[in-house]
Amino acid sequence: MSKLRGHEIELLNGVYVYSDTKESTACQYKNRPCGYCGKHYTKEGHDGCLGTLENVMNACCGHGEVNDTYIQFNNKTIIKGKEAIIKLEELTFKRKP
Repeated sequence: MSKLRGHEIELLNGVYVYSDTKESTACQYKNRPCGYCGKHYTKEGHDGCLGTLENVMNACCGHGEVNDTYIQFNNKTIIKGKEAIIKLEELTFKRKP
C-alpha cells in the first residue's frame, strides 16, 4: 500500500485518495496532519516536527518511513535515510532552547 505523509492512499477511479476517507489527496494533503507524528504543516509549509532548519533548503521527516527521509542543504548537498534522520535529530535539538 502506498502512503502520503504517513497516511495510506490508493488509486480510485484514476485519482489518488486517502484510504480511510476516500478524499482526494490533491485537495486535502495540506489540511491533514502527519499520519506519523500528528503535527500539521507550519505556516511556512514545513513538516510540523521539523519547522525551519538552519542552512536547509528543504527536508522531509519521512513520516515514519526511513527511506523517505531527506535533507537538501543550501549548498545543494543531499543526505537521505538513516543519515538524514540522525542529522535532523541534531538540527532540531540544537534549535530548542
